[in-house]
Amino acid sequence: MQFFKKPNIDFIGIRKYGYMFSGTMILIALVLLIVQGPNYGIDFKGGVSMRVKFDSSVTVRMVRNSLSKIGYGNAEIKETSIQTAKGTEKEMIIQVELTNKPDEIASAVSAQLKKDFPKGLDIRSIDTVGPKIGGELRRAAIWAVLFALLLILIYITLRFEFRFAVGAILPLFHDVLITLGFFLIFRLEISLDVVAAFLTIVGYSLNDTIVVFDRIRENLKTRRRETFTQIINESINETLSRTVITSFTTFLVILVLFLFGGEVIHNFSFAMLVGVVIGTYSSIFVAAPLLVEWENYAPRHKKITEARIKKAHRAAKRR
Repeated sequence: MQFFKKPNIDFIGIRKYGYMFSGTMILIALVLLIVQGPNYGIDFKGGVSMRVKFDSSVTVRMVRNSLSKIGYGNAEIKETSIQTAKGTEKEMIIQVELTNKPDEIASAVSAQLKKDFPKGLDIRSIDTVGPKIGGELRRAAIWAVLFALLLILIYITLRFEFRFAVGAILPLFHDVLITLGFFLIFRLEISLDVVAAFLTIVGYSLNDTIVVFDRIRENLKTRRRETFTQIINESINETLSRTVITSFTTFLVILVLFLFGGEVIHNFSFAMLVGVVIGTYSSIFVAAPLLVEWENYAPRHKKITEARIKKAHRAAKRR
């Protein structure tokens, strides 16, 4: 299936507009990251997470009103449905930030819920995360992303060349930073699920980029009379249909998850929605154009280095 019939778009010619857009988005993300910081979830800042089954008539507002009586009205409450042998059951996940000892918070919340909802209440699990563990999880998540990018750098260097690896890794940083920027703009919570979404975005975006790079490598072998810029442009156009169709179908699936998947995976699916769009954009407007910048910079850099060496030799002879 061809979404575009023989496209001939000058992507390299308009790459500066792409750089301006990417630069602006990254700048916004970095400023927000420094000024307001991420909105970490219970997983990272510590707290109590309870999975509770209520009678079907109990709503989130009723639970929140109940918790307000003991000072936990700002707790995060997510409603979800699970399929069992007896049918669909409604559960709620109640997450409370650490303001006291975790055990005391869990006891107080359990007692209040039992008092206000004596019938049909089933507390199925209570998990606590201390602030120290939350900090360790936060550091582990950052290292996981960085380690994944390092392995990708090594893999692409072995499969292609180092310049291709740089052209692939920088857009991955770009994708994760811009997606994080959307979370900062909307003050969405960053949990372990969202970190998993970031890693998934890295994999997805890399796949798109590798398809374009594969075509560039093939064309470099067969189209020796064309300039490097022409080959890059034609390679992007030749893979454009495949890139757009794959991304569009993936986007539709994630959109369904976002709309109907429930509140529990809402942030995960939002991260994936943004990531798919930004990943597709970066594989076209950032990754391949970076190869052109590398190609343009490398000869100039070589000439400057040679000139400096000659100048140093002449200076040594004069002494």
